[in-house]
Amino acid sequence: MSEMRVIGIRVEQPQNQPVLLLREADGDRYLPIWIGQTEATAIVLEQQGVEPARPLTHDLIKNLITALGRTLKEVRIVDLQEGTFYADLVFDQDLRVSARPSDSVAIALRAGVPIYAEEPVLAEAGLVMPDEREDEVEKFKEFLESVSPDDFKATDG
Repeated sequence: MSEMRVIGIRVEQPQNQPVLLLREADGDRYLPIWIGQTEATAIVLEQQGVEPARPLTHDLIKNLITALGRTLKEVRIVDLQEGTFYADLVFDQDLRVSARPSDSVAIALRAGVPIYAEEPVLAEAGLVMPDEREDEVEKFKEFLESVSPDDFKATDG
């Protein structure tokens, strides 16, 4: 199992599909996960430190966890089946709740807990970017700095 860092969100063209990009904290593998617009917005808002006037869904979940006296310990991306990723929210007393990785990451960022990926998931879907692709990673980071939550809003089209 490897601890993962959230690199950010990228929008794949031409489908306008957001991709969550995670990277091993102590390794070279990246894990791209295609996610929904709403979850992408939630992750970007948290990364940018934007505090909405009222709690969004992932803020509400974090508040519920606290109000119910539980502690979220970590998030684990545990499986990949037919292109679909699966995650667990791991609470105190080893209570586990299955969730989508996109929601799990949005909650983990708000709760300040680590994100892990199981080795079989990384073995199947992890990508190693050689050093010569480091420039692309830098371009991706620049993109992340320029993206705004408005980029993720649905259009009537």
